[in-house]
Amino acid sequence: MDWGAVFISLEAVCEENMTALSSLPNFPYGDASERLVTCMSKIQAHGHALEPVVSCFTAVYHHYDFDSDTPGNGYRTLVKVLHSCLLHIIQKGRYIASNCHGAFFRADHNASEMEAYCSALCQLRALLYLAQRLLHDNDHGQLYSLQDGELSRRFVREYTSMHKACFYGRCLGFQFSPTLRPFLQTVVISMVSFGERYGKQQSGLGTAAFSLLSSGKYVIDPELRGVEFERITQNLDMNFWKSFWNLTESELLSGLACIASNLVQVNLTLTIPPETLHLPLASDPKLFAPVSPPVAHWGPGPVHLRLISYELREGQDSEKLLEFTRTDTPPISVSLLSFGAKKRPPSPWLLVHFHGGGFVAQTSKSHENYLKSWSRDLNVPILSVDYSLAPEAPFPRALEECFYAYCWALKNCHLLGSTAERVCLAGDSAGGNLCITVSMRAMACGVRVPDGIMAAYPATLLTTDASPSRLLTLIDPLLPLGVLSKCLNAYAGMDCQMVQPTEGTTTLSALGRDTALLISDLTMGASNWIQSFLPAEVIGSLSLSHRRSLGNETDQRSVSPCSLDFSSGPRDYPEGFEPLRSERLAVIQTTCSPIVNNPFVSPLLAPEELLRGLPPVHLVASSLDALLDDSVMFAKKLRDMGQPVTLRVVEDLPHGFLSLSGLAKETQVASDICVERIREVFQQKTTPLCTQVTTPFKDQTFGSLSK
Repeated sequence: MDWGAVFISLEAVCEENMTALSSLPNFPYGDASERLVTCMSKIQAHGHALEPVVSCFTAVYHHYDFDSDTPGNGYRTLVKVLHSCLLHIIQKGRYIASNCHGAFFRADHNASEMEAYCSALCQLRALLYLAQRLLHDNDHGQLYSLQDGELSRRFVREYTSMHKACFYGRCLGFQFSPTLRPFLQTVVISMVSFGERYGKQQSGLGTAAFSLLSSGKYVIDPELRGVEFERITQNLDMNFWKSFWNLTESELLSGLACIASNLVQVNLTLTIPPETLHLPLASDPKLFAPVSPPVAHWGPGPVHLRLISYELREGQDSEKLLEFTRTDTPPISVSLLSFGAKKRPPSPWLLVHFHGGGFVAQTSKSHENYLKSWSRDLNVPILSVDYSLAPEAPFPRALEECFYAYCWALKNCHLLGSTAERVCLAGDSAGGNLCITVSMRAMACGVRVPDGIMAAYPATLLTTDASPSRLLTLIDPLLPLGVLSKCLNAYAGMDCQMVQPTEGTTTLSALGRDTALLISDLTMGASNWIQSFLPAEVIGSLSLSHRRSLGNETDQRSVSPCSLDFSSGPRDYPEGFEPLRSERLAVIQTTCSPIVNNPFVSPLLAPEELLRGLPPVHLVASSLDALLDDSVMFAKKLRDMGQPVTLRVVEDLPHGFLSLSGLAKETQVASDICVERIREVFQQKTTPLCTQVTTPFKDQTFGSLSK
């Protein structure tokens, strides 16, 4: 990327516009020409200040990549986003300079467009200054500031007051693939329309209908859309997000998705009763380990699953399997079975899937579209787990249910149309986290470990610690920090009553103090429960691992030609510069519960003893995802341990791109990459089971081992 040419072009466009606009008559343009001249002058000043800052990052950001063949980290992303913004400004500036004297030139419209991008450029400049602070204060090669809690707190404080509406109005989605921008606009408009009626006494259908009618004003007025979206993402409660995200599972939308998705012969919904399982030990198949059903928070309960198979295979229409079918949906494609669809022999492969949704929303139904495609492309049965969701079911309930479902699948693979010679775990976002932690749990219990993991944009650090990619939460329409923190806190079971709500916004005030205290007690007990089956030396090393900033003990600092001098104190911005501030402060509750440091919650913080022996881990991340650094640092940690790991970073896509795989060519290509990684797991040479695991940990929950 020739940054010198970019800044030369920006300077030329600014000068050309100021010269051309200064000669415009007052009529019919009014003050629009003055607004444009002022705006171009500000953009020019931002460009002069940003040029040395960009040089700072381009000189060193390669040190933070996973390897030379995988360029990707938060510092690169921030520079990439700045590049996109500047290219939009240059393109728009050239249009204005060429057409400002024309009879049909819309001066007010173009002034508003340029002012929006000028505001975005100002805020991006602030983010780059904050990233310089991270670059200066973090250890060499480290993307997270775990050693400096104050740095992360300052990042959160900056987020609460910085103006963000400019990124959700006229500039919405400028950093993403052009084919996705109309979709992002639809999502944002739908969200603000839905939020306008949220909390009022109206049926879900009535709210949706009113939202459809009121959405027009947010199309006509991008500034209003941006302001309202900023309010929603900063201050509406978790119930709003659960309601909005679960709209994808409404009968209308899910019906439309089914029409557009691939047809499969098997689509079963199952309910597995809470019964103790007995699985052979991986180290000695003559011995068996009992696996208890999920018990956290409310005792033993069933686990809900969905079986998807492109072809009907032996066992999938058996009476034994149909005993587990739930009654809320038809258990199988009756039309195909009634015509005697030919049954195929069991597949040697089995894919176990954990869906995303921030641990708080959605089910396998939301992810059916790409799962059906995967079943077709891989010709493999897929078992997707509908684990219980937070905040009603905080950690470790989801982990317990996913692990139990995995063990049940191993024991009953013949009912699923598979011999399970090769088993792969796959998941996205929160589901990627569960893929890793379920595998860690399997090692701890001594049962068979899956043959591989494919985790797409996984959340491996469930804290609000700052990293360069997490600075993107200030501009990301799909994963703002306010939403991310609510999801993390919900999974950790934090007391939502501790947050003082902003006046006039909907909150979780309906939760009583006694309920909140109960949740807090339960989650503390859950943390103690997980630690009960860790060796003492592993527990003692957890805090040390946290202090060592992801295992890197070096005190070496990255050397960079940064334009700011941080040696004198915590000054984040140069003199004379301040980012734009919002009139309404965001309410962000930092994730301070000790549970988030549990290795089964944040595997990035896990000591090597808990990660050694993991199967090959294939990570697929996006360069524009706020969680990019989670994948980069986790991949580095596994590589440095000698664990098999791959990382692929795709371009120009947001967090959650798998759910968008049918909307654009780029998202489909990314989904195909995930499929290829899963296929690698299935086709790799088989490793003897005795070499796949380490000595099982003592587990008082599962009891003693028995023959």
